[in-house]
Amino acid sequence: MGVGVGLSPKGVQLLLEGGKALGLDLEAHLSTFSRLYDLLMEANRRTNLTALRTEEEVVVKHFLDSLTLLTLPLFQGPWRVLDLGTGAGFPGLPLKIVRPELEVTLLDATKKKVAFVAQAVEALGLKGAYPLWGRAEELAHMPEHREAYHRVVARAVASLCVLVELGLPFVALGGYMVAQKGPRVVEEVAPLPRALALLGGGLVTVHSLVLPVAQEERNLVVVPKEASTPARYPRRPGVPERNPLC
Repeated sequence: MGVGVGLSPKGVQLLLEGGKALGLDLEAHLSTFSRLYDLLMEANRRTNLTALRTEEEVVVKHFLDSLTLLTLPLFQGPWRVLDLGTGAGFPGLPLKIVRPELEVTLLDATKKKVAFVAQAVEALGLKGAYPLWGRAEELAHMPEHREAYHRVVARAVASLCVLVELGLPFVALGGYMVAQKGPRVVEEVAPLPRALALLGGGLVTVHSLVLPVAQEERNLVVVPKEASTPARYPRRPGVPERNPLC
């Protein structure tokens, strides 16, 4: 990958001020985020990894949006985290940069995106970050992944009814799944109890906040894992989307 010029002074200011609004001091991580920005922009010129093209969009809607997860106390500790549907590495890469004690697995079904994440992990020297290519419906049945993660996060992947079937089988008992959602969250949460009863999920809580700079509403949907997920879930690839449990 080519070497870019990193974040501009404006981009640095956006990142620092946005981090401060989230209760985070990102000063020590500026060079890493700047390098990640370069890597993403360089790769995006060759293959379509993200629709976000401007520096402000990347800083606000990739970096800061990912870091809204850290407004929750759930990510303080050496937890095993699965980023379900990571795409170009979000929210997993920013989480790993700011909370290096986390062990983060970055899962996506698109090979070119996982290839980029692997290159970024190596270039940024992120120890304990593991790119993973495959379908959640298949990997969740493998013993090394089944109920093996303390936290599962998902951002802009699917509806909540689909997400809980894909994500909860990965979550260890006593762990949590956190889905990052926009403003229309109430209608997605309403039908969840039936699916959660089948999958071992507990009572959902929703934490609302405002995305810095963009001033857009964000909602963090937290689902505790209270019982083991029956072996038949998740169902075969494609079935959760075609026939949601809700």
